[in-house]
Amino acid sequence: MRRRELLAGVGSAGVIAGAGAVAASGVPSVDELLGRESDQPEPEEPLEVETVDAPGSEAGTATVPASDRATFVDIFGTWCPPCVEQMPALAEANDRIGDEVLFISVTSESVGENGSITRAELADWWDEHGGDWTIGLDPTAAVTERYLESGYPSAAAIDATGRLRWSESGVKTADELVAGIERALEADP
Repeated sequence: MRRRELLAGVGSAGVIAGAGAVAASGVPSVDELLGRESDQPEPEEPLEVETVDAPGSEAGTATVPASDRATFVDIFGTWCPPCVEQMPALAEANDRIGDEVLFISVTSESVGENGSITRAELADWWDEHGGDWTIGLDPTAAVTERYLESGYPSAAAIDATGRLRWSESGVKTADELVAGIERALEADP
């Protein structure tokens, strides 16, 4: 009889602990219960980025992620040799799939008369290295902090709902960039 009472007490304690955990953190998803990471991260709030007048880019603003389509973000710096090395693959990826997404490269460098680089110098750098798509400024580093993987250059693909579907840092081939972008396109509703 004592053994049954002991087991009932242990079982009751487990139920109470489980109820407390659900109350504190909500009902776990199937992925969480099975120890898998969910591929459905929460959508990101859009950030407004100032765009620059340069080849393939017009002065104005862009929203990252775009609200109406998938978005590809390249995080770069003009001071970064691997970012220069990345430019031909970015150009090829943009030629292959850029019409299907917002294709944007973003720098958090201080750009302007008192910055580390002027707008004219940035536009010249862009032209010299074959840039021919939208280029944006990220003076508060909000986009950079959100999508910078572990170093420069970094790339991220976000689906049309604002969910990050792929991100990696380092120099990538055009095929790797396109495959990352396709992950975001395949997830589109």
